[in-house]
Amino acid sequence: MSESLYEKLGGEAAVNTAVDIFYRKVLADERIAHFFDGVDMEKQAAKQKAFLTMVFGGPANYTGKDMREGHKHLVERGLNDSHVDAVLENLRETLEELNVAPDLIQQVIDIAESTRDDVLNR
Repeated sequence: MSESLYEKLGGEAAVNTAVDIFYRKVLADERIAHFFDGVDMEKQAAKQKAFLTMVFGGPANYTGKDMREGHKHLVERGLNDSHVDAVLENLRETLEELNVAPDLIQQVIDIAESTRDDVLNR
């Protein structure tokens, strides 16, 4: 059995670290930070850690909404492709900062990119 992306990235500790750094970047990014106004970022980070763990092939403990339902209210507030691009840019920079191998970064970006249409409800 081959190693999952989750294991290749370093498992729980690596995902937790990446999500924490990622959200610091997102909240500092004027293009997208406003979408998180009023959001409990501790809960948001916990949901994101569980979601990424699941989609990277780790333990499936995510119990949140699907991408379409979870982002519907943001699309109504103007979420569009440029915002998704900004999120992906922050995600890539986070993984580069953590010295993740370029091929693994691309796998993560490909997974995130595959959710774009659902996130944007189209």
